[in-house]
Amino acid sequence: MFRFFFAVSTVSADSLTFGIVPQQSASTLAKRWAPIFQYLSDKTGEDIRFSTAKDIPTFEKRLAAGEYDIAYMNPYHYTVFHQLPGYEAIARQKDKQIKGIIVVSKGSSLKNLDDLQDKKMAFPSPAAFAASVIPRSTIEQHGIHIIPQYVSSHESVYLGVARGFFAAGGGVIRTFNAAPPEVRDQLRILWTTPGYTPHAIAAHPRVSSETVVKIKQALLGMSDDSEGIELLKTIHIKNFALAENADWDDVRALNIKLLDELIK
Repeated sequence: MFRFFFAVSTVSADSLTFGIVPQQSASTLAKRWAPIFQYLSDKTGEDIRFSTAKDIPTFEKRLAAGEYDIAYMNPYHYTVFHQLPGYEAIARQKDKQIKGIIVVSKGSSLKNLDDLQDKKMAFPSPAAFAASVIPRSTIEQHGIHIIPQYVSSHESVYLGVARGFFAAGGGVIRTFNAAPPEVRDQLRILWTTPGYTPHAIAAHPRVSSETVVKIKQALLGMSDDSEGIELLKTIHIKNFALAENADWDDVRALNIKLLDELIK
């Protein structure tokens, strides 16, 4: 039976915690991922339980501590937490790259990056890869000064821009498409980043190879049956592909150092 855990400390020893990066609120994530974890539990015979964190920095600390048996993490997270505690990629979205975006309100007069000068911008967290790291790096390279504000989730970014609290905000195409229509319809995309290898599903070294194989097979099989296809639609993913560590070399080439302190 599916159970939702905001924290992971109370999970029993014979279950597997599957941590989801908190790009949306915990309630939104639970609603979308709960049926998927029930599906994976049924297919694998494992007791797979949902977990997340109150915000992305807390999620990063839990990854560093190895608190999740399996985790869905952003591309930069994977390059960091593969080093320590040793998460190993098992799957990723197939034939898809992650692209960051900067959104503004539909009625905004902002037309390009230069127009962001001295504007207040919302981001999910400092190390949110495509929603914060890449846009902020590009803005800095253009010599544009902004006032960054971190609001915990992609969902909060979109809502904050739609309500006029911020001139612009960083997100990714997948979460933008998943935003409630009443929020999304108030926004437009000002700028889009280049594409990179998308989020990783990765397993902690303590998870047995037999269990990893079962989870891989279940994830890849989702696009082969009607139930799995419908579940994938709820998270705006068409299908999963097998992943290997080298898939994220494009992200490593950026030489990002933001989270190095967490693995020292």
